[in-house]
Amino acid sequence: MNHQPEEQHLEPLYDRSVDKWRVMLGISLGVLMYTIDVSIVNISLPTLIVDLRTDFATVQWVGLSYVLVVTSLVLGAARLGDMFGKKPLYLGGLIVFTISSLLCGLAPSIEVLIGARALQGLGAVMISALGAAIIVEVFPATERGKALGVIGAVVSLGIALGPSIGGVLIGIAGWRSIFLVNIPIGILASFVVYKYVPNSSRNTHQQRFDFWGSLAISIVLVCFSVGMTEGQRYGFTSSLPLSLLGAAAIGLAAFITLENRVSQPMLDFSLFRSRTFSLSLLTGWLVFMALGGSSLLIPFFLQLVMRYPIERIGLLMAVMPVIGGLVSPLAGNLSDRFGTRSIMLIGLILMTIGSLAVSTLDAQMRDLDYLLRVIPLGLGWGIFQSPNNGAILGAVPPQRLGIASGLLSLTRTLGQTTGLPLFAAIFAAIALTGANRDLTLAPPDAIVRGFQGTFQIAALQLAIAAALTGLLWWMESRHCN
Repeated sequence: MNHQPEEQHLEPLYDRSVDKWRVMLGISLGVLMYTIDVSIVNISLPTLIVDLRTDFATVQWVGLSYVLVVTSLVLGAARLGDMFGKKPLYLGGLIVFTISSLLCGLAPSIEVLIGARALQGLGAVMISALGAAIIVEVFPATERGKALGVIGAVVSLGIALGPSIGGVLIGIAGWRSIFLVNIPIGILASFVVYKYVPNSSRNTHQQRFDFWGSLAISIVLVCFSVGMTEGQRYGFTSSLPLSLLGAAAIGLAAFITLENRVSQPMLDFSLFRSRTFSLSLLTGWLVFMALGGSSLLIPFFLQLVMRYPIERIGLLMAVMPVIGGLVSPLAGNLSDRFGTRSIMLIGLILMTIGSLAVSTLDAQMRDLDYLLRVIPLGLGWGIFQSPNNGAILGAVPPQRLGIASGLLSLTRTLGQTTGLPLFAAIFAAIALTGANRDLTLAPPDAIVRGFQGTFQIAALQLAIAAALTGLLWWMESRHCN
């Protein structure tokens, strides 16, 4: 059998006539808008409860409706991008996102706002699923790491800016402004994408959209996401989360069976025969789960133990994504020169060291102590993400870039969906012993104990991700030799 390197003959045809950096501008504006909107809404929830005369259980659906739509439809959107071209779907996503932002800003009631947020999620899923694939198509393979590094920097910037911009806008102009601010950005992004993004090759010849497969995986992802959310709220031994997670497991088995029997499945499982593709997706999921879950505890530590004001907490929380955003383009450049695997491994080692360092924080912490421990986490995150994205998107043929980009987006969403309740449960098991299960009433030493133990477990998970990356690097080295 003739064994060829996994990435050979897989590059999309590079068109030198395309103004790649204007394409980058259009895609980056959409990604920035989508990323900011994931986190900007959370800071508005207390205000929404008062202004729209609702309660906490209902207002949570402002965020949940958006996340559920993005999670459940991302693979279907990615598959449609491979079939009908990525530009029209990405542009349509920008237009839907912009119009729905206007509807959110004008919403007269909580019910209308929740519905408009679900519509906004429909636009966001196109942006999330196809942005990275478009970038890979318009940049040559020798600049893939640099280009994905810029996108990684935009994502980090959006994560950092969301809460701070939201707080300022709400303070100046009220909660409606956090949605209305998207309108000029969306119009500009739509114009740039329409004018400069080229039409990718369409693959509609004898292609069929796998409707039943799309429906099955959407149901699976909704059941899993809601089950994990409800499990965090009521406990994983309660009947509702157990039923939802059980339905997700049964549905996943049915989906795999169905996809193996249809001639044109929505998710081509042959992609997972590539070790690079499969292990890079797994590594990304482990990283998002560890960082997303453990980082949830930082604001509680700073507020309940250190008694910091919310403004100071916001600034300290922005350090990690800002550092990550600054180094992400550099890491992309280095991965173009030295390969993705070695750069990824450096990032994972730094994240592991950073997580262990954060686990040593206690009630005597100073701001400098916090910064010295969080900076390695941010550096590692920024160094890891663009090479990993490049490895995933470089391991598939051009006609599968859309679905690969969708799976990449799904690892981020599912990593956070899994990590938040998992690490919250770990923290509770360590810190909230006895009858008292209320975090706000826990003594500071209990919170410190739970915080430290949780970050130690996160470090272990990151070390496992590093070991997987090292193993894959060794296997690839042997294959090349």
